[in-house]
Amino acid sequence: MSEIPAEQTQTTQTNLEVAETSTASSISLVENVKMSVGNFFNSWKFKLGLAAVAMFGVLLLWFFWEHIIADMGMKSWAARSGAQPVECMLRDTNGDEYVSCSALLDQQVVPLQCSSSLFNIGCRVNYGTAAPKLNPKT
Repeated sequence: MSEIPAEQTQTTQTNLEVAETSTASSISLVENVKMSVGNFFNSWKFKLGLAAVAMFGVLLLWFFWEHIIADMGMKSWAARSGAQPVECMLRDTNGDEYVSCSALLDQQVVPLQCSSSLFNIGCRVNYGTAAPKLNPKT
């Protein structure tokens, strides 16, 4: 029988204790990180911040909704007529559910009235108060 010297046995036991301690500390470190991340997502500050960001996003969408729909209509009108879309106003200023837009057709600016309703996407040419010029019969 071979006997293991007492010094070697103590060294082996010490190495095992160090390995167990380092494994336990790394597991506790992971658990601490999981717990702190979980506490962050469960905190009232995170929930309030998330609600504030969501409310801000909804308000931005509500404010720009008319512009977004009118811009879609202007781009659609420009694609069908061969014009280049320019820009739309942000809001409907006179309450007729049309937003003022403009497009460039044959190097001339065409004033448009584009719908701000999702159910009526499209534009109409706005001649203003002037009547279109007609060719007189002679």
